[in-house]
Amino acid sequence: MGKILRGISGQKHAETVIGAAEACGVSASAVSRHIVLVTAHTLHEFKERDLSDFKPFAIFLDTIIRGGDAFMVCLGIDRGGVKKVLGFWQGATENHELCEELLSDMERRGLVITRKVIWVTAGGKGIIKTLRDRFGKKLIHQRCTIHKDRNIQRHLAKRYRKEAHRQFRAAWEQTSYEDAQQMLGDFEQWLRGINESTADSLREAMEDILTLHRLRVPGLLRKTLHSTNPIESMFSTVRDCEGNIKRYRGSRMLQRWLAAILLHCEHGFKRIRGFASIPEVIRAIEEEQARTSTVKEAA
Repeated sequence: MGKILRGISGQKHAETVIGAAEACGVSASAVSRHIVLVTAHTLHEFKERDLSDFKPFAIFLDTIIRGGDAFMVCLGIDRGGVKKVLGFWQGATENHELCEELLSDMERRGLVITRKVIWVTAGGKGIIKTLRDRFGKKLIHQRCTIHKDRNIQRHLAKRYRKEAHRQFRAAWEQTSYEDAQQMLGDFEQWLRGINESTADSLREAMEDILTLHRLRVPGLLRKTLHSTNPIESMFSTVRDCEGNIKRYRGSRMLQRWLAAILLHCEHGFKRIRGFASIPEVIRAIEEEQARTSTVKEAA
């Protein structure tokens, strides 16, 4: 299975992995039948595995399109800095219902999702609606800075894109929340002289862009949490491993392969950089939420 996921096609099985003949034969049809059995077992294992021991610190949510359908995938980082694929759910498009089904499925398998979790998303409205409905004002949401930077540039004339990128990155790379907020405010004013709609888009997402700054997340850990790159990297592996598939034969096949590849990705996961700072960030989250509760009670 590992060889298949690394790009060896069933048609070349006989000439490349002849040593595996005793396991599943050398013909393309024999290899195909064996892969179906293995991936079916992997899918069952993936969809039913217990998550009750996983204590999430951060959760990434993003969607990959395969075979014309949307697959929303959830990648978690626990309080020790270890990554784990928590689940996926198939739907027609990325929307509120798809996200809610995914979260409910993970909870069914024992995952405890508290208000202290940092959520990292690309900014899809359906995902954000689900999270806000669940957590309200206590939602801790980090908008992917790479996606936001690209979105801003796409809405600008080419002559402005380089400068827009420079100002956005310079603001986000500030250490303090106050400095980053000030520089993003200046960037917004610059955008208003060029494109009011783009400036409004930046204003709407500004606090979500600066969530990690507000929580005083140290720089090394912030490099992991500021974007959806960890989950996008998995999606790149999915595309590579499925390169030899010319036609999907139904939902079951789509799910079998996705589960097999996501578990394959887990074997290469390493503890994230800056994991030693996680307890410090958790304390900052608890302090912020305690202040919010105190203000609410006083009001």
